[in-house]
Amino acid sequence: MVITKGRFAAAVMFAAALVCTQPAAAQQAIGFTGGVSVDPEQVYGGVFWQSPDLGGGFSLRPGIDGGVGNGLRMAIINVDFIYGFPLSGEWSLVTGGGPAVVMRRLSDDRYDFGTDVSAGLNYMVGFAHDKGFFGEFRLAGGAIPLLKVGVGWKVSFD
Repeated sequence: MVITKGRFAAAVMFAAALVCTQPAAAQQAIGFTGGVSVDPEQVYGGVFWQSPDLGGGFSLRPGIDGGVGNGLRMAIINVDFIYGFPLSGEWSLVTGGGPAVVMRRLSDDRYDFGTDVSAGLNYMVGFAHDKGFFGEFRLAGGAIPLLKVGVGWKVSFD
């Protein structure tokens, strides 16, 4: 595996999260996200479920995103392990990542070129407010968009 700047940055962020001593409280939540991606250039929207704290501040956050643009339609199923820790006030730094499955369909106005299914990895870092708002950056390897910048809202429940 080649160590790229993106992978190195993700590893540093993940290591910083592991040494944090006070994890943020996590409840079960459902959330919605949307934003833009680079390589390919698309807009996307998605939904996810976040587990309660699994221990040590880690949560499981599976979700699905759909992207459109550049004659390409994508559906991405993410299975993220995330870690959050408080900053100041009501804000937390959230980091993590995990595997993903992507389904791509390339077409233009006259032809449909079929569907391709492949896998990749996501690395995520972002900020979250206790009331539900969050913003995140995702770096990816594999057939997933290289960079995704998004915002969203999650609703916690017991």
